[in-house]
Amino acid sequence: MTQFAIDLGNNDKLVLREMWTVPALHALIEKNLDRLRQWEHWAKGPQTEEGLAAFTTHQMHQWVDGQALPAAIVSQGHVVGSIGARIDSYIGVADLGYWIDADAEGRGLVTRAARTLIDHLHQDRGIRRIEIRTATENVRSRAVAERLGFTHEGTLTAAHIAGDRVHDTALYGLIP
Repeated sequence: MTQFAIDLGNNDKLVLREMWTVPALHALIEKNLDRLRQWEHWAKGPQTEEGLAAFTTHQMHQWVDGQALPAAIVSQGHVVGSIGARIDSYIGVADLGYWIDADAEGRGLVTRAARTLIDHLHQDRGIRRIEIRTATENVRSRAVAERLGFTHEGTLTAAHIAGDRVHDTALYGLIP
């Protein structure tokens, strides 16, 4: 299993996205693909387990280099989503992203996972600023940012592509 795990309480945790998470995450992506394609540019193309394994390997290299923290959200022993951060340690800024299975929505799990990851990035990695960028129309993602105390710092016009649509991007910032 993994050496990186953070307890979220209620039998939920964050674990490093390693190869053992690939089959479960791939199944969740396939199950949630229509939803994900509305908001995630990476979901447009074909989704294969081999492709996800290659991306996971890439993310693991970035983790080792201190450029990313890719995590899976595990609830009651089952992978239910993904959360991670791209890290620019030179300037101390991280970009946070997340998605969760539709069946796990509405329980505050993404908010708890994000709060925990933010604390880890700030306290253990020295990150001084966290950003969330999401389509302005993605109400659920924006609500997570606002519950976490992020400030809406502006809107980037036509800066987010998902599927065949171009969206404006809401930029949120937090100084923990």
